[in-house]
Amino acid sequence: MAITEKQLLQVPPNAGPVAGVFVPVLNAAMSRYQIVGTKRIAAFIAQIGHESVQLRYLKEVWGPTAAQARYEGRTALGNTMPGNGFRYRGRGLIQITGRANYAACGEALGLNLLAHPELLEMPQHACMSAAWFWVTKGLNTLADAGQFNKITQHINGGQNGVADQQALYARALKVLA
Repeated sequence: MAITEKQLLQVPPNAGPVAGVFVPVLNAAMSRYQIVGTKRIAAFIAQIGHESVQLRYLKEVWGPTAAQARYEGRTALGNTMPGNGFRYRGRGLIQITGRANYAACGEALGLNLLAHPELLEMPQHACMSAAWFWVTKGLNTLADAGQFNKITQHINGGQNGVADQQALYARALKVLA
């Protein structure tokens, strides 16, 4: 099952003209990482729709906010050098964050993301990185079980934006049915 541009535009409706750019690379990424079937695709599209503000942001908007300031020196993210928090801020459709995650993602995708973190701002890498993250966190299994809130927990560490995510998920399930 592949998603069409028309279907994608019905889920994050503010994606506008970029939807056409994302459809082929989203389908390639979902196929590669077995994000197939209505439940998986709906959950994936809902999450990336929320995390990227409806496919409009492929790089975390930097304040820095209090939460972003805590990226600096956060060893759990691999941010051990001054400036790592900003350099390896969230990028891609699921917002890969932290030097360690960039290293692992880059290795999996065959990209030198430590030297070129901006590669995750390109649609094909933004999609592949999101699908890679999804599968490495076991989110297909949670999607199959309808555990949408647990997926949200794995992606952003809490339930931030859950109302928006739930609305996108409900729309995606309806559109893909």
